[in-house]
Amino acid sequence: MSSTAAVDSLRSTAAFGVEDIHLAFGANVVLDGVSLQVERGEAVGIVGPNGAGKSTLLDVITGEKRPRSGSVWLLGNEVTSLSSRKRCLLGFGRSHQIPRPFVGLTLLENVLVGAFRGSGLHRREATGLALDSLERTGLIHLANAPADGLGLLDRKRLELARALATKPEVLLLDEIAGGLTDPETASLVQLLQELHVSGMTIVWVEHVLRALLQLVSRVACLALGNVIADGPPNQVMADPRVVEAYVGKSGRALL
Repeated sequence: MSSTAAVDSLRSTAAFGVEDIHLAFGANVVLDGVSLQVERGEAVGIVGPNGAGKSTLLDVITGEKRPRSGSVWLLGNEVTSLSSRKRCLLGFGRSHQIPRPFVGLTLLENVLVGAFRGSGLHRREATGLALDSLERTGLIHLANAPADGLGLLDRKRLELARALATKPEVLLLDEIAGGLTDPETASLVQLLQELHVSGMTIVWVEHVLRALLQLVSRVACLALGNVIADGPPNQVMADPRVVEAYVGKSGRALL
């Protein structure tokens, strides 16, 4: 089998991947040859110190930022040249680090925005999808409530519901546990576990390690613009390179 055929074979069995991604803002190199492949049904965590390029990598995956070079593919198809909306229609769904609901709209109307953007459905079908997303995230009782009155946990749930309403093949989460109390974090993790058990592929960028490690079976650590470790969580978080990236050479294992 040729090298090209071997790569195509790997792509056909995986959910998505990025290959040799390079991105710089002026002289600041943010991503310096990042490659990562995620299998269908996997739950993968992406960790790393502040400024490692984690959120930027999600921007590249979803098409919100274009890399200088490298490729992105989804379900066997290269999507590097496609717009963020086309990638959403093909199966990338994302929550953002800071929830920004449309405060003049109800929760249902907020989620309908996601349903129309990512599903291509007509209004009746999109409404059904939006209601199902609110049900899955525990917000159905607030469907007709204004979004501007929500607490942080419910804003996070609404952000997740909007992502689910795009019917994602791959769900990308950016710091979704940030700022939550321990009971709120536990509630959110339970919801994500239910989504994963249903078969959803999840990639979760997170600093709250105690939350992340309750879900994922694999962790990739970004530092200095590249993946410095990738594997089982305990192994990665004890890797001297990862410890040094977080706390310096004199640090101890992070778990």
